[in-house]
Amino acid sequence: MSSAVQVLEKTAAPAELEAAAPVPVVEAQASRLLAAALGLAWRVLKPTVVIALFLALWETAPRLGLVDEVFLPRFSVVVQAFAELVASGEMWEHVSTSLTRSLSGFTLALLVAIPVGIGIAWYKPVADFLNPILELFRNTAALALLPVFVLILGIGETSKVALVLYASFFPILLNTITGVRTVDPLLIKSAVSLGFGPLRLFQKVVLPAAVPSIFTGVRMAAASSILVLIAAEMVGARAGLGYLITAAQQNFQIPDMYAGILAISLVGLAFNGILVALERRFSRWRNHS
Repeated sequence: MSSAVQVLEKTAAPAELEAAAPVPVVEAQASRLLAAALGLAWRVLKPTVVIALFLALWETAPRLGLVDEVFLPRFSVVVQAFAELVASGEMWEHVSTSLTRSLSGFTLALLVAIPVGIGIAWYKPVADFLNPILELFRNTAALALLPVFVLILGIGETSKVALVLYASFFPILLNTITGVRTVDPLLIKSAVSLGFGPLRLFQKVVLPAAVPSIFTGVRMAAASSILVLIAAEMVGARAGLGYLITAAQQNFQIPDMYAGILAISLVGLAFNGILVALERRFSRWRNHS
């Protein structure tokens, strides 16, 4: 009888161990999920806390008399002015005008700079031919050429779009050249050994590998396109965010001036967010590598 009990105990022990074994695994998975959730919450909360502290300082500094409220209105006053401009439709008029100019020049820069950058990076005769003139112009600030654009193209839309095109062209061009030239040679040799032709080599190897660098240039160009356009609109325009800021300053409508600056920041954030999402979409292979 005792031997039978011992046999039953020996056979029951592994079953109990198997039943108890998943518990540490479940606890480990739960702890990993909790750590991931906390990490995500901190990544979201950290910039939010910094921005909230900045806005709180902006709101309290004029109230406490640390700065003159005439020249730096409270953040709540600026938000109220922003809301009034949106309600009247004036803000959308200026934002849409600036976006039309900026996107037109930015799109033209994309269509020109990426093919030229690929040609310079891949074909040495093209690089030898274009490098001198490109080096000359890339070291010339876009705003320094604003009077030239106005004299040649007039004070209308064409000069502003051309200035945005010029300012956006070189960041995209230089980062495209860098991206193509820094593709891993082993990838190219492997593709050639598999029988890839020049066109397929570009499509399947070179361009995907160069996408991160190209998008870095695109994001830099997007920021440049907005900043240069705002400066151009401050000089000669009847609509646009740059005109709104200048007109508000001249008429001493200080809250409206800060509302225009706030609108520029929001447009820039939206631009950058869209480009980051596109970069993730076109370089999904990096997440799997």
